[in-house]
Amino acid sequence: MTARRKFTPGNGATLTTVRCAIYTRKSTERGLEQEFNSLDAQREAAEAYIASQKGEGWMCLPDRYDDGGFSGGNIDRPALRRLLSDIEAGRVDAIVVYKLDRLSRSLLDFSKIMETLDRERVAFVSVTEAFNTKTSMGRMVLNVLASFAQFEREQISDRTRDKMSAARRRGKWVGGTPILGYDVAPGGGRIVVNPAEAEHVRGIFGLYLDTGSTAETLREAQRRGWTRKRWVTRNGQERGGEPFDKARLLYILKNQVYAGRVAYDGVVYPGEHEAIVDADAWRRVQELIRRNGATSGGAFRNRNQALLKGILRCAPCDRAMTHAWSGRKGKRYQYYVCTRAQKEGWAACPTKSVPAAEIERFVVEQLQAIGSDPALAAQVLAETRAAEDARAAGLRKDLAVVRREAGRLARAIQRLLGRKGAGTADGARLTELHDQVRAAEERARVLEAEIEALEVGRIPDGAISTPSTMIRTLRKGASSWAESLGGGG
Repeated sequence: MTARRKFTPGNGATLTTVRCAIYTRKSTERGLEQEFNSLDAQREAAEAYIASQKGEGWMCLPDRYDDGGFSGGNIDRPALRRLLSDIEAGRVDAIVVYKLDRLSRSLLDFSKIMETLDRERVAFVSVTEAFNTKTSMGRMVLNVLASFAQFEREQISDRTRDKMSAARRRGKWVGGTPILGYDVAPGGGRIVVNPAEAEHVRGIFGLYLDTGSTAETLREAQRRGWTRKRWVTRNGQERGGEPFDKARLLYILKNQVYAGRVAYDGVVYPGEHEAIVDADAWRRVQELIRRNGATSGGAFRNRNQALLKGILRCAPCDRAMTHAWSGRKGKRYQYYVCTRAQKEGWAACPTKSVPAAEIERFVVEQLQAIGSDPALAAQVLAETRAAEDARAAGLRKDLAVVRREAGRLARAIQRLLGRKGAGTADGARLTELHDQVRAAEERARVLEAEIEALEVGRIPDGAISTPSTMIRTLRKGASSWAESLGGGG
């Protein structure tokens, strides 16, 4: 930690400069666009307090640590992380906040922050709450205030959930990202139909009923130039308008809002907004989605039928190809389809799909040729074993790191248990350490199981003689040989 600068006031005494960092926070972004907002008000009060302590050597650092639009329920805040980094670098001697809950509304997070401050010998000051962290009584008061801050946050969360639940039961729209087909009414609080977008939504439902295929519906929607919802934020920024993909298309087809209903916590309620899709069309689409999910277009369960599952890749897109099937007129058609074509539409991939029987027959023939060449088979075995050895070495290295970490945590628990006068912060730290030990032990068990599986499944000499064994070898890590069998699809 860098040494603090000394200065001499008018009475001739030598004082140490206390470098004060002001931290401000506001939970929402509302009002931050104003010329003088809540963050400015907090900083002004803190600057006035620091100025009142000038005789004690206090000075305000010019850096601003402002978190606008961030909750106090966690420490995932950019300005707070920057402040903690500066503290550990020895650039700050005291943190000044307007109120304790601006720093944190979580007792556990607050305890972690205070542990850092204690370690770096950094003072903590709240302008509106008088306490001294240098005494045991002051630390107790601080923890009590932090407990009440967490209690208040949890009460606000409970009231918000109760309010949202009550609004949903009455069929009200409770906010969020606007969806295609509706606009937020002037003044907010409800949604109204956007006629042009509603036609697109009805068109999507109609296309799906006509084609019975998500891929066909997606392809036609993209051909017609339909896009996702485009809207303007309160700050005047344009959002949305991206092309559809399969997931977003299914989101529309499954969304209860379009049938004039709202869903909350697994229960569906009649909505106060106007429906875009009639009840019969909605019902038929849901039945078709369920039927397609169970049969045609569904992912194929690999019970030794999909030989190339997990191996085949689409060369132009460098994406995995997944095994799927469709059934028409009592016949089943199996194929491998590029995952990019699945998600982004058929036009996104030049390969699209390949018949499963043809590509599997080609691979088996190539493997039979390899199996008849002893030198080539030995090379495949050597490369596979090299990949297995590298994987095992990496797992053992990870296991050693996890075991060292578990030992360090266990020693920290012993030191904490041996301390006298442990307080609330120590109890919270002890709970955290036990959780970390359990997580480390579970990670160690997983790594040990993976290492054992590699050792048990090791391919013996001379085993590479059949296509099925060769395919299993490819799955175990000889990716270079998968590329040699046609460039990965």
